[in-house]
Formats: sequence, structure tokens, C-alpha cells
Amino acid sequence: MLRVHSFESLGTYDGPGIRLVAFLQGCNFKCLYCANADTIELKGGTETSVDEILAMAQNQKPFFGKKGGLTFSGGEPLVQAKQLLPVVKALKENGFHVCIDTNGSILNDDVKAVLEYTDIVLLDIKHIDNEQHKLLTGKSNEKTLAFVEYLNKINKPVWLRYVLVPGYSDNHQHLHQLGEHFKAYDNVEKLEIQPYHELGAHKYEHLGWEYQLKGVKANTQEQLDSAQSILNNYFKEVVIN
Repeated sequence: MLRVHSFESLGTYDGPGIRLVAFLQGCNFKCLYCANADTIELKGGTETSVDEILAMAQNQKPFFGKKGGLTFSGGEPLVQAKQLLPVVKALKENGFHVCIDTNGSILNDDVKAVLEYTDIVLLDIKHIDNEQHKLLTGKSNEKTLAFVEYLNKINKPVWLRYVLVPGYSDNHQHLHQLGEHFKAYDNVEKLEIQPYHELGAHKYEHLGWEYQLKGVKANTQEQLDSAQSILNNYFKEVVIN
């Protein structure tokens, strides 16, 4: 049984086409700007069976068209890789397109098995600089970079996702380093720049946590355009979500 925090129907930001997005409970990162802070704790969520998710997928199939399908996000969905495996296997056996939105910090036999039934990995790159990555997430980026290397080895399609946080992840030198690191990865199909926002800040108050990025302003269009201009030099496609 998967522990699911919530579902989003008719999603358009988490993979190709129209999608049913399942936000799973639990995450091993604690990003300063997390928009889903209530999914971080491993406890909580609703236990949901394979049959329940498959039934939801079948019900919404008319909206998916040729490109749509299901996306598992979080939280960090691969925290529950063992429970996720029979779900993605059943979905693929029934002809559904599957995306996994992950921070890429977990790579074990269960995760590798899940990836066999995954069409596209939406990989959240928090920062290319290890010290800045630790500042933003509390963890090193070494496992994430090794995860991307594995995805390249098995030729698994990847969409990179990068949150542009003013003063934290928008340094031009770091953006060039990000591009240089990934420019040779043929399996990376695109990079999505995700603007910083405070939409999840109120959840921190509810949880009794202090929001660490108070006072950080949303990106200006100029900042977003500048980052896109730099990253266009390295990736096949760069979009601003």
C-alpha cells in the first residue's frame, strides 16, 4: 500500500500532456523552499492500493490523450519504492504513461526496478555546487549526480527541473557549471526552470516550523530570461514553467 498525501487531476506541469499526479508522503530532503512541506514527514498520508490507483487512472484515461498519464511526486516518491513498484508495473501493463518526479538521492534495487516501468524521470536538481546544495536541502548532491549517471547509462529519458531561488541558485557561474556538467548527457531531453515562490510558506507555520527564506522575493522576468539564456547554450530545450 502506498501512503499518498493527495492527488491532482488534470495536471499540466508534471510531465507531458494531461496527467493524474499522486503526491506521496515522506521525503529525505528538507528543502528551504519546499512547496509541499506537509509531505516531508514519513508518517501521515492515506494508504492507497494498486487497484484504487489503477481505477483512478482508468477513470481519467479519456483526458490523457496520446501524451498524458500518471506522475508520482511528493515528497520523495522513491522513499516508497518497494510499495510503488507493483503500482507502476500494473500501470504499464495497462498501457499508461508513467513519470517519476524525484530528487534522485535514492538508488537501490527497488528503485532500479521502478525505473524499468518509468517512461520519463523528472529529476529535481537543487544545485550543482555541493555546498550550496547542502545549504538548500541539508544533504549532499553526490547521490543525485550518481543517480543521473545511472539514468544516462540505462538511457532513461530525463527532464531536469531547477528552482531558481534569488540569491541561492541563480548565480550565473553556477548556471554555467550546471550546463557544463549535463551537456553531454544525451538522455536529458529538456530543462525546466521553475520560478521561486512562497506558496508553501503558510504550511511551515501550520507545522510549527520556521520558513527560512522570508524576505526572498519572487524572480523578476529579467532574472528568469537571463537564466534561460545561459542554459540554452547547453540543453536541447529550456523552458520556464
